[in-house]
Amino acid sequence: MADSIFGQVVAVRKFANGDIELDFYHDDVVTEYRYSSDPSRLGNFPKELAETLASTLSTDICIEIFFGDDGTPTHIELEECDDEEDDEEFDEDFVPEES
Repeated sequence: MADSIFGQVVAVRKFANGDIELDFYHDDVVTEYRYSSDPSRLGNFPKELAETLASTLSTDICIEIFFGDDGTPTHIELEECDDEEDDEEFDEDFVPEES
């Protein structure tokens, strides 16, 4: 059964050798993912997906990462994150200040 996680990129490290490390925040946990062009290193993300994830740093884009049955990432979906302030109910007691 395929699995997925939903969250945001909170840090990116790009190295001169082409490696990319990503810190992905989801469910109050930060998970590190890596792409490496060196076959002797464990690279658990395809280059195209890692570059796309890196490009979302410091944006209001949320990401859902989908994994295949073997645990490798198969694809990602990007969407604009909901603004939590917009989700709060309107405060009827709020009176705006007059200018």
